[in-house]
Amino acid sequence: MTENGASRQRLPAVVRRLGVVSFFNDLASEMVYPLLPAFVTTQLGGGAITLGALDGVADAVAAGVKLVSGWLADRRWWRRPLVIGGYGIATLARPLIGLATSGWQVIALRATDRIGKGIRNPPRDAVIADAAHRSIRGRAFGFHRAMDHAGAMIGPLVAWGLIAWQGMTPRDVILASVLPGLLAVVVVAWAMTRVEPARPGPSQPAAATPSCAPPEDVSKPSSRLFLLIVLFAFARLPETLFLLRLQDLRVPVAVIPLLWSLLHVVRTAASYPGGGLSDRLGPRATMVGGWALYCLMCLGLAGSGGAVAGSLWFLALGVVTALTESPERAFVASLSARRGTQFGMYHASVGVAALPGSLLLGVVYAVSGGPAALGVSAALAGLLAGAGFVIRDRGTDTR
Repeated sequence: MTENGASRQRLPAVVRRLGVVSFFNDLASEMVYPLLPAFVTTQLGGGAITLGALDGVADAVAAGVKLVSGWLADRRWWRRPLVIGGYGIATLARPLIGLATSGWQVIALRATDRIGKGIRNPPRDAVIADAAHRSIRGRAFGFHRAMDHAGAMIGPLVAWGLIAWQGMTPRDVILASVLPGLLAVVVVAWAMTRVEPARPGPSQPAAATPSCAPPEDVSKPSSRLFLLIVLFAFARLPETLFLLRLQDLRVPVAVIPLLWSLLHVVRTAASYPGGGLSDRLGPRATMVGGWALYCLMCLGLAGSGGAVAGSLWFLALGVVTALTESPERAFVASLSARRGTQFGMYHASVGVAALPGSLLLGVVYAVSGGPAALGVSAALAGLLAGAGFVIRDRGTDTR
């Protein structure tokens, strides 16, 4: 391998630094998230509809923020304050959930947390996309997602340990999540001090920087695959309802954080290979496989008759994540030179689509039960997998 070829195979330093940031942030976030179903249903009197709205409302509220943040991210001097500020807002809002006395307060604070995510995600993803050569872009996003999920793996273990060994209540654990959140803010302030430019290669000659390159029809994404990605966000069952399904299958509340941690073990192990698969096969083929696996996983979880079988099907969600998250981002990065704007559109679109989908599936769950909601979600994902298999559109197999 030539020296130039070898350099393109190394993950840029900023990608590794942002991976550390995501590790600490998700450690804090996932101390809280798996406790929310029990917290909302047993202590605040909420139900499946509240849980269905929890993520959908939060992501929809943040959608407009993502568009503005993405647009600003194409002005490079905005990237550092946006990324640092986004992590800071989440760090302040997240532990306040422990002080909530009603379901609507949890939804409002979760929405504030997601606003922070909306502020930081488009510029952060644009930084990663610009730093990594397109031949390793799937791996770059795969590494970042793996570090994210590694933090999410540790977070539930910390929550379980605090509850089981220290006798803390879910409220106490949620409040304690402020500590790793502060670490994330400190690390991101260091990580964003230097941002590497994109590395030109034989198929990507050095030219105008993405921040000043002309737009490539950013208002109308160039592939029907973008629409399918958005529709998959609509079709996915909120993860709070997956956790509620485990409770229905008599998985003890104290064990759910452990299962959540195991899910992220799978996600951590599979994310980097999933990104590599996207680099080899193309994002479309990789995502279609993920959608088909999601369909199978939902059907298996719907038909499970006990805690063990349900837990195993639930863990398969980790492989679905690996086959969809990194390929989605690698594909979006290929749509436009104005990557901040494009990532803003991507994050906003999937956030808006998630709200009606989450509410719909929450209502189905409340009225007809978990198997029915899982069946509806599986049917929608199966249709999307079929559509993704047959489409042939510009950009769908960008490698």
